[in-house]
Amino acid sequence: MAVPTHTLPSGDELPAVGLGTWKLDDETAKESVHAALDAGYTHVDTAEGYRNERGIGEALAESEHDRDDVFLTSKVLPKNLTYDSLIEACEASLDRLGTEYLDLYLIHWPNPAISLRESLDAMAALSDRGLVRNVGVSNFSAYQLSCAHHVSDVPIAVNQVEFHPWFQRPDLVDYCRDTETVVEAAAPLARTEIFADEVVQDLAQKYDTSAAQVVLRWALDRDVVVLPKSSSPAHVRQNLELDWELDDADRSRLDDRDRDQPVYDTPARDWTGDTYGINR
Repeated sequence: MAVPTHTLPSGDELPAVGLGTWKLDDETAKESVHAALDAGYTHVDTAEGYRNERGIGEALAESEHDRDDVFLTSKVLPKNLTYDSLIEACEASLDRLGTEYLDLYLIHWPNPAISLRESLDAMAALSDRGLVRNVGVSNFSAYQLSCAHHVSDVPIAVNQVEFHPWFQRPDLVDYCRDTETVVEAAAPLARTEIFADEVVQDLAQKYDTSAAQVVLRWALDRDVVVLPKSSSPAHVRQNLELDWELDDADRSRLDDRDRDQPVYDTPARDWTGDTYGINR
C-alpha cells in the first residue's frame, strides 16, 4: 500500500499508518518492528513508559532501512515533565533507541502538577539542539491543547488521543483540525473490543477483510493517523493492507457507532502508579 502522509509544520511527512508498540516487551517489539519494516511500514511509535525502546532500537539497527527513512516517535512520562527531567528523559530515550534524533516527541499525558510552559520550554530546547524534529502532545483535551498552542515556542504538530468508532470525540477532533494539529489514534482498534461490534463484523464479511482493516480504513478516511499494535507478524502485515475503499453508506454506518465510550481515556486517572503516576 502507498501510505498517505500528513505534512507537519516543519515540512516533515508523517505516515498515516504506523506501528504501535504499547505493552510489547523488548523482544516482542523487536520482532514486530522487523515484521513492520519488512511489510513496508515507515513509522514506529513507542514511549519511555512502554519500556521497549531498547528492543526497538536493536530492530532499527539491524534493519537495512536508513534511519532517515523511518519516522520514529517516543513520549515522555508525566512524572518527567519538569524542565531538567524532560531533557534527561529524551536523552535516555535516544540512548535506548540508538538514534541521534526523534522525528516526533510527545508529552504522553498532561500533568497538572507541573507547569505546561516549563515542559514546552524543554521541548523547544530539544528542538533547538536537533534532538527532536517535531513536538506534540498525547491525551490532551481541546482545553489543554489550546493552552499548549498558546504558550509553546515550537508548533504543536500532533495530538495522539484515543479514537475509534465507539469514541469519536468530534469537538476535540474539530479543534485539532482548526489548529492544524494532526490527530493520531491511540488504540485505534479499542484494544480489540471493537471487533465485537456487529457493524464492524458485517463490513468485514462484506469486504472480505479483517475487522481491524475495516476500522483502520474508516479512520484513514477521517484523516486520522492510525497506530495499530500487534505481536503477530501476520497481523502487522495485514494492518497495512488498506488499499481498498469503504463506500459512503458503509462509512456512515461506522460514523453512527459512536457511543462516547473510551477504553482507557476515562475522566479520572490513577496517579499512584510507578510508570504513569505523578510523584507527591
